[in-house]
Amino acid sequence: MKFLDRAKIYIKSGAGGNGCMSFRREKFVEFGGPNGGDGGAGGHVWAEAVENLNTLIDFRYQQHYRAKNGRPGEGSNCTGADGADLVIKVPVGTQIFEEDEQTLIADLDEAGERVLLAKGGNGGFGNARFKSSTNQAPRRANPGQPAEQRTIWLRLKLIADIGLVGLPNAGKSTFLAAVSAAKPKIADYPFTTLHPNLGVVRVGEGQSFVLADIPGLIAGAHEGAGIGDRFLGHVERCAALLHLVDGTSEDVAGDYITVRKELAAYGGALDDKTEIVALNKIDALTDEDIKTRLALLTAAAGKDVMLLSGVTGAGVPPLKGRLLDLAKEARSHQASKVNENEETGEGWSP
Repeated sequence: MKFLDRAKIYIKSGAGGNGCMSFRREKFVEFGGPNGGDGGAGGHVWAEAVENLNTLIDFRYQQHYRAKNGRPGEGSNCTGADGADLVIKVPVGTQIFEEDEQTLIADLDEAGERVLLAKGGNGGFGNARFKSSTNQAPRRANPGQPAEQRTIWLRLKLIADIGLVGLPNAGKSTFLAAVSAAKPKIADYPFTTLHPNLGVVRVGEGQSFVLADIPGLIAGAHEGAGIGDRFLGHVERCAALLHLVDGTSEDVAGDYITVRKELAAYGGALDDKTEIVALNKIDALTDEDIKTRLALLTAAAGKDVMLLSGVTGAGVPPLKGRLLDLAKEARSHQASKVNENEETGEGWSP
């Protein structure tokens, strides 16, 4: 399945059905009077976040979505049937924007969340509605209200506990494959991952967290160099970042600083997130090289640096433990915020 995190779609609600103009015509009923029924309401268009989806690829093959129109009213005071609503199912973490891609309509970051995108038109009144003491035979019926239509953008931000960042060829895909069941592309030649990969990392029995491998950044990514920073939105929701630095690089400190500058230039408070720095590929280094590069990277990062090898598994178990602790801490914090909102009523609307 291909990964797609951005899609443009066109939606249209259902139009309301027309009201009916009708009169009773029965034998021995001289003055039957009006009996035209109302038209049915048009269907609404909703967006709903659902689990088990992690891409917007379906919206590449279908861009137009339309709810059903309401049926017109009929004689004998029969009201037309309402049009069926249309529910567009999107992955959890999808943001919905207006056509300008700047105005946020909704951010569906929890399963089951819904938002009304286009309201169906009301049905028109039949002529029975207009009967009065001074107008016994009204010859008037209202048309149904027109449908709403709009163009919107869908933008997916993956829901992951930990975001994996670093320059291309820092060993991110190898590490993800080593700690999870994900199968990202891995090769013995230089290349960069072209789309994010998700993996569930299991630690012990019944404990796990979600790790997102974000395609490698290069200098100038925030200005569009390489594949740019378009995928950094996927780590905005992460609790922490795992920053891998290629130990075989001649300038490990410079590599670290390059990625940090791109995170700061992107914004979204990415450079303020908790970060764990790891010197990767130590299996390809001598003890002396490890010592030298570790000192340089520690000075550049201003924090302790872990030693890691995604190939041999050296340093992986303690790193998984630290990442799990960060993920659990973030989940606990999020749960407490939800409980506070429920107690205070914040975010609730009738």
